[in-house]
Amino acid sequence: MNTTERIIRESIHQSNSRLDLWTRFLQAVQVKRMVELGVYKGNFASRILEECVSIEKYYMLDPWRHLDNWNKPANKNNDIFEQFLSETKAKTDFAAEKRIILQGKTTEVIDKIPDAELDFAYIDGDHTLKGIAIDLIRLFPKIRMGGWIGGDDFTRTVWQHDTTFEPTLVFPFAVYFAEAVDARIYALPNSQFLIEKNNLQPFSFIDLTGNYDDVGLRDQFHPDKMLKLKITETFSFIRKIVRRVKQFA
Repeated sequence: MNTTERIIRESIHQSNSRLDLWTRFLQAVQVKRMVELGVYKGNFASRILEECVSIEKYYMLDPWRHLDNWNKPANKNNDIFEQFLSETKAKTDFAAEKRIILQGKTTEVIDKIPDAELDFAYIDGDHTLKGIAIDLIRLFPKIRMGGWIGGDDFTRTVWQHDTTFEPTLVFPFAVYFAEAVDARIYALPNSQFLIEKNNLQPFSFIDLTGNYDDVGLRDQFHPDKMLKLKITETFSFIRKIVRRVKQFA
């Protein structure tokens, strides 16, 4: 068991939530420079900046605007995103000297971060196949050797929301990416993942949850499963309508 695996196992054992997990991990490895992709309302940033005193520079990367080609529930109108940005600033004003706000998509602003600048990155942005591919590929050079990339929504099912939205493909794409760059990747509780950038550790997928036995996509897109999903969603929609009718009857 290498150092990263020992630390992440200890962090899992001592944690009750994803925020606890990452706070303990970042404290243990003494991260100094990091980026968060997908800041939204700033809750994650506020907690990390408050409890991880080793941090000297915290990049906050988020478009904070409506994206026409992003079919996910978190895609709000511009007025709401302006409120989210203001909320983020208010929550992190206590660490204003450490934060660097990069407003824009990854492709628009990532190169404002020098290569090998970061100890750690946390991805919680566009979880579609397009989004996670862009984020991981463009972010990896920004991580120093020996650093890490963590992320959210590493869900076992690609249908995280429902079939009216684009599939969530953080899993298994992050596993494929780790193999492509010969990096070790860990599956963690609370739908989290961790990639270790270390040329002494070749690719391996270490599942610390026991939930990720199949890294393929065939079963998830099988016609029988898709039919069951659509039937379930349709009946759920009908049940909602019936409940509303009963409320006003």
